[in-house]
Amino acid sequence: MKVLIIEDSIPLRRSLKIGLTNLGFAVDDTGDGSEGLSMALAGDYSLLVLDLMLPATDGISILKAIRKADKDIRVLILSAKNLTEEKIEGLLNGADDYLTKPFSFDELHIRLLCLMRRGNLNITDSKIIIDSFSLDLYSKQLYCDEKDVNLTPNEYKLIECLFTRQGKVTSPEKISEYLVGQYDAVSKNSIEVYIFTIRKKIKTLGFETPIKNKRGFGYIIENK
Repeated sequence: MKVLIIEDSIPLRRSLKIGLTNLGFAVDDTGDGSEGLSMALAGDYSLLVLDLMLPATDGISILKAIRKADKDIRVLILSAKNLTEEKIEGLLNGADDYLTKPFSFDELHIRLLCLMRRGNLNITDSKIIIDSFSLDLYSKQLYCDEKDVNLTPNEYKLIECLFTRQGKVTSPEKISEYLVGQYDAVSKNSIEVYIFTIRKKIKTLGFETPIKNKRGFGYIIENK
C-alpha cells in the first residue's frame, strides 16, 4: 500500500517513514505543504497522513484541493489540534479519520488498515480475497487456499500493489514507484524476475498465479 506523509516535524516524519516502511508500506514524505499537495495530486497514493500546521500550504487547504480534484486517496489527519471544532472542520473538509498528537504508532497503523478496508476492494478484516488467494495486509502474508506463500519483502509489495489495484492494468513504472517510492527506481527486468519467482512459488503449491501480463501496458489481477 502506497502512503504519502506530509509532516513538517523532521524527527516525527522520519520515525513514521521508518515504521511504516518496516511494516511493508511504500512511503513518500515531505515537510512542505505546497510540495505535499503537488505530490498528492500527481501521485498514485492510497493513503495520506496529513499534518494541519504546515509551511507554505496548510493541511485544510491541501484537503480541499485533493477533494476538489476527486483524488481517490484516504486521508488520516495527524495533528496537535485537539479541540472538537478543529476535528469537525478536518472531517467536514474531506478527512477520513483524525488522530491527535501525541499518539501510539500501533493505533496509527490500525487506523490506516481500517481506512484501507473502505471503498470497493473485496476486503474483510485486513484481508483482500481474490479467488483462492488471500492477502493479509496486517501480517503481510499471501495465502493460496490457506497455504502460506513465502515471499520476500519486494515480492510481497509487488503482490500487494496488484491486489489493491484489482482489475486495473499497472505499468512497470507504477510498480517501481510502489516498491521504492518516486525518488528511486526498480528496473523492468527486476520486476519480471520478481513475478517469475512469485509464479514459481505459487506453482509449487499447486496453483496458477493470478497475475496476467498485458503486453506493452503492464500487469493485472482479475477475478475469474
